Amino acid sequence: MKVIIPLAGKGTRLRPHTHVVPKPMLKVAGRPVMSYVMDDVMRLGNVEQVVYITGHLKDKVEEYTRRTYAIPSVFIEQAVQDGTAGAVALARPHVDQPVLIIFVDTIFDADLGITKDTDADGIIWTKEVEDYQRFGVVVTDADGHMTRIVEKPKEPISKRANIGLYYIRNWKLLYEGIDHVLTTAPNKGEWYLTDAFQYMIDKGAKIKVVDVDGWYDAGQLETLLATNRTMLEKGRARHPATLGPGATIVEPVYIEDGVTIEHATVGPNVSIGTGSTIRHATVRDTVAGDGVQIANAALHDSFLGDQVVVDGVQGRMTLGDHSELRGDR
Repeated sequence: MKVIIPLAGKGTRLRPHTHVVPKPMLKVAGRPVMSYVMDDVMRLGNVEQVVYITGHLKDKVEEYTRRTYAIPSVFIEQAVQDGTAGAVALARPHVDQPVLIIFVDTIFDADLGITKDTDADGIIWTKEVEDYQRFGVVVTDADGHMTRIVEKPKEPISKRANIGLYYIRNWKLLYEGIDHVLTTAPNKGEWYLTDAFQYMIDKGAKIKVVDVDGWYDAGQLETLLATNRTMLEKGRARHPATLGPGATIVEPVYIEDGVTIEHATVGPNVSIGTGSTIRHATVRDTVAGDGVQIANAALHDSFLGDQVVVDGVQGRMTLGDHSELRGDR
């Protein structure tokens, strides 16, 4: 199969961090969000090529993926942010077989291996949620095939949220559907891939709906911190090789070697990058990058970029790379 990964978005809900870091490369539990998804892709073993649809900070995405993953890849810039259908349309010259389409600002627990045996025209993965009105939800028939997707329904016609993970075996009909969608009037300036799926269904395609065991969003600060906590609980926790005097760790945490912790309490649900220093402070429910300095502070529910300095303050904060926040003392 081929894999299409659209990641051209600017990640506006995660600014200021996404001014300098592509959204899928922000870290949770010490790893870029997209790396969790790419692990699943690598395990498949039958991927001939990955097509990355890039845009914002495209050079950083390309450098990271070329360095990290030994899969033949091509990078296509989506110069105009005209929606998910527009993004996947750009991959058309490289698609000559079934495709797996993955939006990598989430992490999921899904068995992608079922793609090897399905006889359906496609698979769409979903997750049952209670707050269904926030999502596009998938409606199914009695046989478990999709009949339609409804964006943010007011009535509980379905609680199966579309998570942005699709396998399309009938790739020719997919692109026929995308071509059709691109001839219609855009919705608020965008064309949606889900409308192409609806076209496929209307033409008689069978798209199987499969629920994932877990779905962890990293598209905004609150959900990114929650996903960091979940990844720590699911086995990503680690301690540094040594701790300084007066250091207390409250599990779970991910702390790189080379982090200095003295007279401080760190955790729970904290990830700290290499070269950071925490002294006379308490830190919980926080992600901090490399080379961060925290002193005489009490932080919670915070997200700090690389080389951030926080001294003499307390509370919840979001600080991009090379920021400084100092209180009066």
